[in-house]
Amino acid sequence: METNRLIIRESTFADCSFFAEWEVRPEVNEFFTIDDDRDYEQIVTEFIERKNDPTQLQFTICLKPEGKPIGRIYISNINHHYDSLDITRIYIADPSLRNQGYGEEALRKILEYAFINLHMERVTLDHFLKNKPAAYLYTKVGFKDEGIMRSGGKKNGRYIDLQLKSMIRAEYLNSTRHLDD
Repeated sequence: METNRLIIRESTFADCSFFAEWEVRPEVNEFFTIDDDRDYEQIVTEFIERKNDPTQLQFTICLKPEGKPIGRIYISNINHHYDSLDITRIYIADPSLRNQGYGEEALRKILEYAFINLHMERVTLDHFLKNKPAAYLYTKVGFKDEGIMRSGGKKNGRYIDLQLKSMIRAEYLNSTRHLDD
């Protein structure tokens, strides 16, 4: 998949080294249900398990034109009976590349993929209550609040509350019509 500035491709085994480097950084994992002590071996094991599970997809966000990896998207809970999926993780790793619209660009492309290519009816995601930048972005692209998932996640052995958001196909199609106007 491509946007004006990004290539979003299926993650490869070689990308695990980037994920291992990025996901130990506090500025990356602060608002994810990723324990601070994860290591390369755990990331590789997780990557292989996900690769072999048809209900999960893993993508690497790369910067054009050189294709330099800058982030990650992980989709889970793909359910073709209910036509739904969850964007479980999406991030731009390098703080100096944030606030430049790359995350929004990647999120909009993944939504297109989910609603148009995969024919989903519903896409969900969640975020830590304190993660104001994520809350702003998800609302900006059209996600609606569904409620607080009490003890919906766990990080470093502690349960945390998460804000659940969703978008349905009609909302997505309506939002893309406005972009064309």
